[in-house]
Amino acid sequence: MNFTIDPEMIKNLQPLVISYTGKAVAALLIFLIGKWIARKITNVLIRLMKVRSVDLTLIKFLEGILYYALLTSVIIAAAGQLGIKTTSFLAVLGAASLAIGLALKDSLANFSSGIMLILFRPFKVGDVVTVGGESGKVEAISVFSTILNTGDNQKKIIPNGAISNATITNITANPTRRVDLVVGIGYDDDILEAKTTLEEIMAADNRILASPAPVVAVSALGASSVDLVVRPWVKTEDYWDVYFSLNEKIKLTFDEKGISFPYPQQDVHLFQTTQ
Repeated sequence: MNFTIDPEMIKNLQPLVISYTGKAVAALLIFLIGKWIARKITNVLIRLMKVRSVDLTLIKFLEGILYYALLTSVIIAAAGQLGIKTTSFLAVLGAASLAIGLALKDSLANFSSGIMLILFRPFKVGDVVTVGGESGKVEAISVFSTILNTGDNQKKIIPNGAISNATITNITANPTRRVDLVVGIGYDDDILEAKTTLEEIMAADNRILASPAPVVAVSALGASSVDLVVRPWVKTEDYWDVYFSLNEKIKLTFDEKGISFPYPQQDVHLFQTTQ
């Protein structure tokens, strides 16, 4: 079987080939130049964020997002140059994005919460916090979750969505904290002596700050005790050391001075009846 090439057909195809070749070259140039520009723009924006001291976690994440968003625009422009109808492509992309968004709505909620945490910084790595019902030292903050190390060395991984929708307590945010104790004494004990003793105990501890001044005051007349509040201020890092040692020192000193620590009691009266 012999095949013959029609010169007329070649003549008719030649402009079409030239046209598509030109479009392909133009699309390739658009892609290569656009890719280079996308990388340059991304690098400039990343440098600006570093100058503004934006969190490194957020910078690393946004670097990929910015670059691929710009690269997607370049690909669409190159496809349009080839004659591909980008409107239908965008419609398919939008529908796919919607489907993915609905399927990953919980993950996206954690992601958006993570961005807010990184941007507004209610806490940072190294802070001791109570978030999502858990307390511990912040080990890492990612765009999806926050990792805490608890006091007994457990690792807690908390979704960022649970954090942003709840109260955040940053325990170590401020340089000083107040220790709050309640000390109960008996009604037969000398209140003024007890107050003076508590003030002397705190004055002898150089970890307790002179300003603000410690407070010792009667807070309540309970059913079985007179309750005194003891409120010294300390450096945040000294809080638990002072809390524990102060409790011990108060007990030992009150025992030496004969100041009692009452406990709830009930008097039971028995009546004998005659029949």
